[in-house]
Amino acid sequence: MKLRVTSVVAVAALALSTLAFTDTSETLDVAPVSPTEAQVLDAQQAWGQGIVEIARTHASGGDYEARAAEHINTLYAYGKTDVMFKPTLAAQDQFRETFDEALSYFIGAEGTEDGGFAIKGWTNVRWENNAVYTDGDSAMAMGNYYFTGPDGTETKVEYTFGYVLDANGELRINLHHSSLPYSGS
Repeated sequence: MKLRVTSVVAVAALALSTLAFTDTSETLDVAPVSPTEAQVLDAQQAWGQGIVEIARTHASGGDYEARAAEHINTLYAYGKTDVMFKPTLAAQDQFRETFDEALSYFIGAEGTEDGGFAIKGWTNVRWENNAVYTDGDSAMAMGNYYFTGPDGTETKVEYTFGYVLDANGELRINLHHSSLPYSGS
């Protein structure tokens, strides 16, 4: 009888110790999701196409403000995390930390320096990445992008974009810095 009680106690102790060291969290054997270079390239194409569509919608008399809002809501991380946005053609209000400031830059706003970058009639955006890096739940890309105007001429702009994954695993822009190339002096 003494042996049987001891065995039951030993088995119960072993079962409890096993439970104590068993991690039942979902993250135990699941690697963190990391963005891929292909996702960055897709995000760049979506951004460029969005700029072209905003310009096209504006030219056709459509609701370009709604299209620009969709562009920002779909591609930027406003409302999800902080966004650092330094647009190309901004001198007085250099940094656009909010959705409304970004929208003003893209479509223009009376009484501001914003002439509406995305409604200038761009017909194409072409990307030349110098580098794309992915790390953990973020990615970065740097290089030049070229905006084709209505007359077919290209404007070269230097850029750095940072991306984070949102809760749905979609890349969102949390850093956007662009500037015209140094002209020399």
